[in-house]
Amino acid sequence: MSHEPPPRISPWIAFLVDLVAVVVFVLIGRRTHHEDAGFMGFLRVVWPFAVALVVGWAIARLDRAPLAWGRVAILWVTTVVLGMLLRIVVDGHDFKGAFTIVATVFLGVCFFGWRLLYLAVTSRRRSGSAG
Repeated sequence: MSHEPPPRISPWIAFLVDLVAVVVFVLIGRRTHHEDAGFMGFLRVVWPFAVALVVGWAIARLDRAPLAWGRVAILWVTTVVLGMLLRIVVDGHDFKGAFTIVATVFLGVCFFGWRLLYLAVTSRRRSGSAG
């Protein structure tokens, strides 16, 4: 029985995938609500979550272990909570419970989901090449 090291991924790639999740969240939301304020409108919605994502990555130290579930949980909570706070405090938006729930679910599925998929694919490749 061999003990292979766990799968690894570049922190930069992992960060970019997380950032894409945030961008897709905003794009889908704006499209769903028929918001069309162009690029500036997009930036107005995405910036709080992008900033919160960077802070979450720093707090969770995901640069050290971008696939670690506990660190991803810290990223998820930080991105949602700080993103919502920035929207409310800095941009003056009202608290919207439904928006918070959608953000929490969508970002959680994305942050954990792509990692789970990555681990499944790399695990399958490893077991296929070992046999």
